[in-house]
Order: sequence, then structure tokens, then C-alpha cells
Amino acid sequence: MISKLKGKVDERGKDSATIDVNGVGYLVRASARTLAAIGGEGEACAVHVETVVREDAIELFGFATREERDCFRLLTSVQGVGPKAGLALLSALAPGEIAAAILAEDKSMLTRADGVGPKLAQRIASELKDKVAALGIVLAAGKPSAAPAALPGAAPATDQAADAVSALVNLGYKRAEAVAATNKAVKRLGEDAGVQALIPEALRELA
Repeated sequence: MISKLKGKVDERGKDSATIDVNGVGYLVRASARTLAAIGGEGEACAVHVETVVREDAIELFGFATREERDCFRLLTSVQGVGPKAGLALLSALAPGEIAAAILAEDKSMLTRADGVGPKLAQRIASELKDKVAALGIVLAAGKPSAAPAALPGAAPATDQAADAVSALVNLGYKRAEAVAATNKAVKRLGEDAGVQALIPEALRELA
């Protein structure tokens, strides 16, 4: 089973690229995000690979990051989301944005992808809400650099709120904004609210 390819970009297409690995060309399907990341023809590249076996074909799907590959695996576990729809979602949204949309059950964000309608978007959000949090894909935006100091009085209200703030910062929000939104979520949901409930509520506040 191929899990990674390292070589040079031999050819590029609209939704695929051929990776030359020691003279052997591997055709990999990829999102627009990955195609942009691997560069142009002749450039060195490395992609994480997911192999999809069908009755009539064996296809390789390449991803610039492990987070993108993991998100693809999760998305295609939903009935009705095939590899094509999975790549469309990853072309339209970064893994962290997909995670945020799922946690907030934001169907309109998910329908930005070609071929994903409201019903399929709702199914994705419903089936993956718990799985996204469990797999940590909400942190796919990457580890933050040292967080700026919070404004006076701007501290997470509970330990669960602190974890929710950390996740929001990882998604690219400023810490002060994340703290304020999360504390409002705590007021609405109560101090016993868990991280999985606080994150989507805080995201609604930030939106």
C-alpha cells in the first residue's frame, strides 16, 4: 500500500498531477489546495497518499499534509461523499475550516464545494460532528505560535472553556476574541458545558 510519494512534478492537470519517483510516474488525484502546494512541473515535491480500490480501477489521491489526508478519509466515510466530493470540499475549504463548519453545523459553508448540496452538507455535519472532535481535526490549522497575552479580565471562565479557546486560536482567531466568544458560550450553556458544545457555540458568536 502506497502511503507517501516523494519525487518531482512531471505533469499537472486540472485535478491531478503525475509525480515522477525515480523514473516511474504516479498519477495522483488532488485538491486545488494540494496542487498549489506542490508547485509546478519539475519541482521537487512530496505527497501523502490514500489508495482507493474500486472494481474497475485503483486510484491514488495525494495530499500536501497529513491533516488534509485525514480529513479526506473522514469525509469519504460518509455515505454519498465519494472521492470526487471529498476533493471538492478540500479544494473549497482548508481542513480546519471544514472542521469548524461541521462543529457549527454550518451547511452553507460546506455547500461552497462543487457537488455538495444542502442535504449532503447536513449529513456530513450530523455524522461527523463527534468524530471531528475525537480525531482532533479541529486543530488542523496548525500549532499556534506563542499566544498573545489576554486582555485584562479576559480569561477563560472554566477549564473546558480554556480548551475551547485553544482550539479556536488554532483555527486562526485572536485569543482575546476567542476568550470573549467562549465566555459568552459558557454563560448561555452553563459552566458544566463540555468542549464539544462550547466550540460550535463560540463559533456562532464569532460569525
